[in-house]
Amino acid sequence: MTKELSSDMIRRTFDKNKLKCKSSQEVSPLEDIVGQDRALKALKFGLEIKEKGFNIFVAGFPGTGKMTAVKSFLDKLAEDQTVPSDWCYVNNFLEPYEPKVIRLNAGQGRVFHKDMTNFLNEAKINLPKAFESEDFALKREATIQKIDAERNRIFSELNRKAEKEGLIVQSTPMGFIFVPIVSGRPMTEEEFIALNPETKDDIQKKRDKLNSELRLVFRQLKELDSKTFEEIKELNKEVALFTMGHLVDDLNKKYSDYPDIINYLKEVQEDILENLALFYKPNVPQAPVQAPWAEELPFRKYMVNLFTDNSTLTGRPVVVELNPTYQNLFGRIEKEAQFGMLTTDFTMIRGGSIHKANGGYLVIPAEELVKNLFSYDGLKRALSSEEAIVEEAGERLGFITTKGLRPAPIPLNAKVVIIGNPMIYQTLFSLDPDFKELFKVKAEFDINMDFNDGNVKNYVSFICSLCSKENLLHLDSSAIGKVIEYGARLADDQEKLSTRFADIADIIREANFYAKQDKNNVIKDLHVVKAVEEKNYRSNLIQERLNEMVTRGFYLIETEGEAVGQINGLAVLSLGDYAFGRPSRVTATVNIGRGGIIDIEREAKMGGNIHSKGVMILGGYLAENFAQDKPLNLTARLVFEQNYEGVDGDSASSTELYAILSALSEVPIKQYFAVTGSVNQKGEVQAIGGVNYKIEGFYEICKAKGLNGKQSVLIPRSNVQNLMLKEEVVEAVKEGKFHIYSVDNIKEGIEILTGIKAGEKGPDGKYPENTIYGMVDKRLRFMAEKIEKSTEEKEK
Repeated sequence: MTKELSSDMIRRTFDKNKLKCKSSQEVSPLEDIVGQDRALKALKFGLEIKEKGFNIFVAGFPGTGKMTAVKSFLDKLAEDQTVPSDWCYVNNFLEPYEPKVIRLNAGQGRVFHKDMTNFLNEAKINLPKAFESEDFALKREATIQKIDAERNRIFSELNRKAEKEGLIVQSTPMGFIFVPIVSGRPMTEEEFIALNPETKDDIQKKRDKLNSELRLVFRQLKELDSKTFEEIKELNKEVALFTMGHLVDDLNKKYSDYPDIINYLKEVQEDILENLALFYKPNVPQAPVQAPWAEELPFRKYMVNLFTDNSTLTGRPVVVELNPTYQNLFGRIEKEAQFGMLTTDFTMIRGGSIHKANGGYLVIPAEELVKNLFSYDGLKRALSSEEAIVEEAGERLGFITTKGLRPAPIPLNAKVVIIGNPMIYQTLFSLDPDFKELFKVKAEFDINMDFNDGNVKNYVSFICSLCSKENLLHLDSSAIGKVIEYGARLADDQEKLSTRFADIADIIREANFYAKQDKNNVIKDLHVVKAVEEKNYRSNLIQERLNEMVTRGFYLIETEGEAVGQINGLAVLSLGDYAFGRPSRVTATVNIGRGGIIDIEREAKMGGNIHSKGVMILGGYLAENFAQDKPLNLTARLVFEQNYEGVDGDSASSTELYAILSALSEVPIKQYFAVTGSVNQKGEVQAIGGVNYKIEGFYEICKAKGLNGKQSVLIPRSNVQNLMLKEEVVEAVKEGKFHIYSVDNIKEGIEILTGIKAGEKGPDGKYPENTIYGMVDKRLRFMAEKIEKSTEEKEK
């Protein structure tokens, strides 16, 4: 049934009197996620289930507030949950290239770090004092004197044996030698030379005998030196242990619930006792002044690297990583220049977002994650192994072959939430087998929600939250109504409101600007209207130039008169930030032949697949309605005139069918009509997208060329619920300057466009004369007979 739409049917207006407030300041701020019940349920499920692999991908189109909503939801969820553990890296005294990791209760990591720093500082102060004490000096001197006495005894015994043989032990640069004694004194070399051979041989035999004794003495002295070293060392250890023992005991008592710390403290104590020279270097000349880091360098091995510090948290961590590079996600091992070389140690291990989020939630934008291939692979590896490892990215790829640190991995217990558009989700799910095993929960954000009282209330609460948070002027009831209508316009639906809150917020911010320009203390409806108009004006230059080309005659669009096989079609052009409707002249020519319907756009390779499909459907419709008693022998050519950028979509298929019917019947179409709508083989006119843009686009052309009270747009009836037209168009319809019709099928449409009945088949299978379908059928029959006659003549 054909129906002209009234002004109240083409835009849903909101009655501000339905609001229970005079301004947005009077309502409560928004606390929950709005209009995303499905996503919220999926999000809760994914966060509560503990089994491996149930991480979450939040899918939704830009502007729906996914990131803000998810972050707010996680913050609220995390605040009442247990704070996760702290993690510290410490030196591995057995394998310095493999630092150990220690887990502590939340807040204890900082305490442990401070305790070890204090322990080291006290050791550096107290140990030198102990070694410089008089008590230690006496003990050390007593030990040395005892050893010296033993050494003297050994030499005295050797001298006694030598004197018994008439020799004496003398020290020379070449070592110890035995010299003969004469008259109570050592014999000179000249005297020894003067001796007879027999005496010399006798002295040499005695020397050989005593040399064996000398070697034995040397072994005893060496053992004595070792004993001296060990006794001094043990004395040093005894003093050091006495000095710092109570410090270690205090730490052992304090951290008795941490076996790893107890073992670590034992290793620290043992290493200090083996390296006491670090703390006390007696009788060593003062070295030149060094940089502070150089003085502290030897003591780093006793420090603690507070790797993950959760002391400031009141619940589980919620970490949003907006730049998920490999190092930002998984940490890094820093290096520093020392004496012209790059060096590193366990104190330079730095954590990434995954370590900060351990025990909590990590949020990553999918678009940024997939840009960093190493990060995506690393994330999958961490989730699969349930371990967070700090390593060089180059080492993982085999680029680094030099020996480096390999810190112990940390057990990973974090829920990862990736946020992105549905296309990324579909691509990863289809092409990456690991993805579906690691991200088993999909939380999908809708771009629209129902236009009901509850969601209207949420809209107002959102407005209140935005204004309060950003210190904007609040909106009065009329302005709130305009924002709600703008939400319905974004949704392109009278029964829906858009959840693209980023776009809603931008309009409110712009309206706030204009309200302040007018020196108002509240945002009014006129400011919201101006914000929308100015936003469009900043982006509609191309639309204005195209409309100007129409009014100046460069681009042929008729808005008056009638023409056969010619009709105004409607398309939508999108510039990214702005979309608008653009009328196009569609023409059809027909002739006798067997070419069927030829899509010139397709033949010129300017038509898309969907458009080609729509054109093919036209042949099916013509065949069903006009080729039951004769062959369909025609060649029809369709084209979008002056189109140079290609055509796709099937929203013009009904338009093209009207042009063919006009061409076949030779009945003109009223050129003050523009048409949109797809069609199926049964002739039903189907809904299309962008109906508001299309109607407004034709209206702008008509306004520019002059409204005559006849100009109209024909749309599918199923699109009536999508109408949220500009108020200017609504006013023109109300005043009878512009018209909008809705139809269910092609017959209804052709009757409006031509003013002639379409016609229904009679019992004889024929259409009545003087109807559109009757004239089409007659023309097609004529073409079929011509083809048949021509074929017979050729056969003769």
